[in-house]
Amino acid sequence: MQSGRISEHGFLADGRSAALVDRAGAVNWWCPARFDGPSVFGRLLGDDGGHWSIRPEGDFTSERSYLDDTLVLRTVFHTPHGSVAVTDALGLEPGARGHDIGRRSPGVLARLVEGLSGEVPMRLDYRPRFEYGRVTAYLTESDGLVWAVAGADRLALRGAVPLEYGVGEASARFTARAGQPYGFTLGYAATFGDAEPVAPNAEKVVAETVAGWRSWAGLHDYQGLYRDEVRRSAMVVQGMTYGPSGAIVAAATTSLPEEIGGDRNYDYRFVWVRDFCLTLQALWLAACPDEANRQFSWVSRAMGRIGEDPVPIMYGVQGERDLTEHALGHLPGYDDSRPVLVGNDAWKQRQTDVLGEILDAAWLMRHYLDPMAPEVRQLLRDLADQATTDWRRPDAGMWEARDAERHYVSSKVQCWTALDRAVRFGARIGDPADVARWAAARDELRAAVLTRGWNERLGAYTGAFDSDDLDASVLLMPLVGFLPATDPRMRATMDLIEQRLGHDGLLRRWDTDPAGFVICSFWLAGCLAEAGEVHRAAELFEQLAARVNDLGLFAEQIDPVSGEQLGNFPQAFSHIGLINTAGRITDALARSAATSTAPAVPTGAASREGARR
Repeated sequence: MQSGRISEHGFLADGRSAALVDRAGAVNWWCPARFDGPSVFGRLLGDDGGHWSIRPEGDFTSERSYLDDTLVLRTVFHTPHGSVAVTDALGLEPGARGHDIGRRSPGVLARLVEGLSGEVPMRLDYRPRFEYGRVTAYLTESDGLVWAVAGADRLALRGAVPLEYGVGEASARFTARAGQPYGFTLGYAATFGDAEPVAPNAEKVVAETVAGWRSWAGLHDYQGLYRDEVRRSAMVVQGMTYGPSGAIVAAATTSLPEEIGGDRNYDYRFVWVRDFCLTLQALWLAACPDEANRQFSWVSRAMGRIGEDPVPIMYGVQGERDLTEHALGHLPGYDDSRPVLVGNDAWKQRQTDVLGEILDAAWLMRHYLDPMAPEVRQLLRDLADQATTDWRRPDAGMWEARDAERHYVSSKVQCWTALDRAVRFGARIGDPADVARWAAARDELRAAVLTRGWNERLGAYTGAFDSDDLDASVLLMPLVGFLPATDPRMRATMDLIEQRLGHDGLLRRWDTDPAGFVICSFWLAGCLAEAGEVHRAAELFEQLAARVNDLGLFAEQIDPVSGEQLGNFPQAFSHIGLINTAGRITDALARSAATSTAPAVPTGAASREGARR
């Protein structure tokens, strides 16, 4: 059988890779070499993709949660015979603490079974499938380990009970008795590397991983509104960080569909520059300045000297640029949603919004860039120069349209952001003539957006120049300071977007978008906060935040009717939207509190109020 629904999965991470575990105890996704490497468990995309399940025999119900301040997952199964817990962890390096976690992953997936009551018959099914399910390995046994070797990868499974194995799979039946632990560890290593797979004691792996995550969480003390939600989302973003480089992937998966049966099934296991500024803001707001600094260092190294046309807009986790896309025809896809894709051809596109995102991030971190390294100064100057010309050109836009380039309003607005921040930097990145040139281009660009982006018939800013189509991306205008949210035209745009693209608190990106796009919905809440409508902003925020799965995880999109989560999972963009909007509501409340007409703290946030750092 294929794996459960997208939102039924929990997320494990170790700074190199991610695993997804469903509520029935099956690991249905793991790419152990790195986030964007080939899977060894890929049942999310088809039955033949491989999985590893540990669950009770017969009927059961389950409940689950993360251990406090960790990405270690504990699932409790209840059966007619008793109860049993399975604790799952992608192991962190022994002894790694604080900001060092995830830098050197040991490549170990640990599963600890503990009997809680009674005697529960259990079954284990292990079916590794290498290269996205293309390769079935022969299994062999030596030194108490069951080995699977195929092509570039090796797996070593250590079990607390005897395993029966054959071609491509192993299984076990055992009884979990109250008070007894049963540990299983699966170690990964490259076939031709120097390192051997390690399969240490499962209890020790879980204990070290819990200690590592909690040491990281202890360094981050966000004190604004919605503290619990922000801390969980910050941990998810940290879990999607590739430890060796500090890059943050957009999602842990590929090809989970935006619409069931549709073909918009892209690979999101890469690093988008578009996400960069919003990620930095989120890390900053969540009291993670060290991670923000590391992010900026990564992007400045990855981009190098700007001279390419177009400016690169996405990278692999180690800075790779060629991410050429191809289809895996042997996999049927999630719920028969084809194609299954590896790579993403958006890397070739022109997306001029990235210019503003990098300069905005640099402005946010300006005090940490003093003194400014020569290569950073040159990068920012080159990006500002690029914006003076690129704003006049059509592009693929932030939604990465594959049909034709257009003059997208959000792209123009972010070019304005690039020029505006460059002018603010002034002599730190350019001479007086540069600053004057950037200021002139900024003002000309703003006038063009205000004229050609506005549709008088609709009474709103539209998605592209001279267009009749609404697009939720224009909600960025107040969020980057292009227009205040109280501007009459902006306020009318917010209202029309909510009216035509909204449903039950969710916003679609455009009128034919099949589901609500989570970050756009948070943008609307942020705009309401900037407009001084703190209670409405808080109500919308709380409505959105309640749509996470039972572990506090978001996919990219949510069907507004069924509530089903869609798209790649978990999605960093969605969690970044939550963090940044919580910060905007906190700031808006603080501004209101400074006036004599200060509103009360929003009801759902009352117990989590604090002064944000």
